Amino acid sequence: MSKKIGFIGCGKMGEAMLAGILRSGNVSPEMIMVSTASVATLTKITSKYAVQGCLDNKEVAGFADMLFLAIQPALHEQVLSEVKAHLKEDVVIITMAAGIATSQIETGLGKRVKVARTMPNTPSLVGEGMTAISMNDEITAADILDVTTLLNSFGKTELIQEHQMDAVPAISGSSPAYVYMFIEALADGGVRDGIPRTQAYRLAAQAVLGAAKMVLETEKHPGALKDDVCTPGGSTIAAVATLEENRFRASILEAMKACTDKTKGINQ
Repeated sequence: MSKKIGFIGCGKMGEAMLAGILRSGNVSPEMIMVSTASVATLTKITSKYAVQGCLDNKEVAGFADMLFLAIQPALHEQVLSEVKAHLKEDVVIITMAAGIATSQIETGLGKRVKVARTMPNTPSLVGEGMTAISMNDEITAADILDVTTLLNSFGKTELIQEHQMDAVPAISGSSPAYVYMFIEALADGGVRDGIPRTQAYRLAAQAVLGAAKMVLETEKHPGALKDDVCTPGGSTIAAVATLEENRFRASILEAMKACTDKTKGINQ
């Protein structure tokens, strides 16, 4: 890819994306520029990845053909006001903050621009991210290819409608936290029954990884895969029945609703 890539902000998620893009070989380090709020972060990123760096958001805005806004929701208004006079005419703005609509980016910049709204998740750090993407009407087919090429370098992507974006944090953005709690609970159960803690974490995490891979690769309904594990009168169906009695699925649905309600209220 010959496009110049800019990052305003480079925290954990921004760094995960940066690392994935470089790991893919689609973009060389000299074609990437990062701006950060601190000298310490800038030094760490430029030393580790050999990319260009600065403390001036306006410089990155003038450099980038594709500009990632790797910043908190509350900072968008300030940053957009700061950089709007310095953006390239055909720049693609890529957001990743919950609750920030493409229309808010256009309002902040005072004009129609190309915007890709994304919601990645933390497994991007290990190249297994899930990123939902919605685009505004200014985005072209070539832009979609460029954006998905970059985002696929650290995981998988799904193109969705923007009105669906507020539901994404609950299902893929925040859900790794629920899964970590599940893994921890599985490990606690193993420790209770005599398995050493380190082994318990490995057993639990690999089981979750394998189960997820079965869903993705077999494309069978999760309920059917669950049924395959449950023999009549066996220990697994006893465990499943106990989970149902304790509202396992209902509690997840309620947690997801709380997440979505919070996401919708971030900028209201």
